[in-house]
Amino acid sequence: MKKLVVLAMAALMAVTSLTGCVTKANADGSTQSSEKDENVLNVYTALEDEQVNDYLEEFKEQNPDVTVNVTRESTGVITSKLLAEKDNPVADVVWGLSATSLLVLKQEGMLEEYAPEGVENILDQFKDSADVPSWVGIDAWETAWIVNKEVLESKGIDTVPKSYEELLDPKYEGLIAMSNPASSGTGLLTVNGILSLMGEEEGWNYLDELDKNVAVYMHSGSQPAKETAAGEYGIGVSFGYRCLISAEEVGSDICEAVFPKEGSGWDMEANALIKKDGEKDIAKKFLDWAISENVMKKYATNYPIVATGVGDEVPEGYSSNPIDQLIPDIDFDKAAENREETLNEWTERYDAKSAPEE
Repeated sequence: MKKLVVLAMAALMAVTSLTGCVTKANADGSTQSSEKDENVLNVYTALEDEQVNDYLEEFKEQNPDVTVNVTRESTGVITSKLLAEKDNPVADVVWGLSATSLLVLKQEGMLEEYAPEGVENILDQFKDSADVPSWVGIDAWETAWIVNKEVLESKGIDTVPKSYEELLDPKYEGLIAMSNPASSGTGLLTVNGILSLMGEEEGWNYLDELDKNVAVYMHSGSQPAKETAAGEYGIGVSFGYRCLISAEEVGSDICEAVFPKEGSGWDMEANALIKKDGEKDIAKKFLDWAISENVMKKYATNYPIVATGVGDEVPEGYSSNPIDQLIPDIDFDKAAENREETLNEWTERYDAKSAPEE
């Protein structure tokens, strides 16, 4: 476990750069055409926009003749899109999608087993347990929230909530923004974490009480943090990386990132090969690259927990031993099996406060 440097855990726009084309998933369900050209690679991801461009630079330099089409959206949107395209898949690979979502895709028979080069260096808990894995993790990310102290002070509040229990204080009524688990992997890992930590009955009771203080459920994991940093809300329940980045952008006098003292819900960002006719060699080459040493070091600059031991410096803002922040013994297989039931229950109880879909 010492070698686990668990070094970081761990409308959207279309941009063009040296890394290729990054596009938003189409709201009407339409998709880009699937090309079998070995020099065209279709990648679906839930990684943050700035991470995609940063990480991909090396791959593009190594493969200058390859056009990389990246469809980037929130975890729930990407998962739904993949499921909708089951019979006519567009994606060649999935990169940085939650392991819980990939387990759902595996259950649907949508993943092709593939052992990327270097998979023996990935810790067992970060990859599929089959002899030839269907998915391989890269990092972990966890529940956190950002507090805008100026907004709270404007309401006569001079405290910063440090625990799930403190978020229930009536003084925070209408001041909290959270992620919607139906569209956001961050929202789902937060809900799954609470249900695991407290148990089903007590967990749903807790979420009922928390809902009284929530102003809105947003369709992105990062949006609550960004809008709280912008002064729209007092507390934004999001994930560690985004809370730390958003707090840094506006300054510690205004915002503070908080990791709940009871522990954080969490999930792994992971990669997989989509099962389809005409699977491409370049897709497998991409998956080899996506767990290579250099890109693992890139992941580790953003998240304190990565899938291999690649260094010993935890990114600023995380605890010195971030593995201890994670709620232990979360059953990801169970979370995947219960995904639809959990989302249906959540939607029935709380969807009235969801933001309009763009």
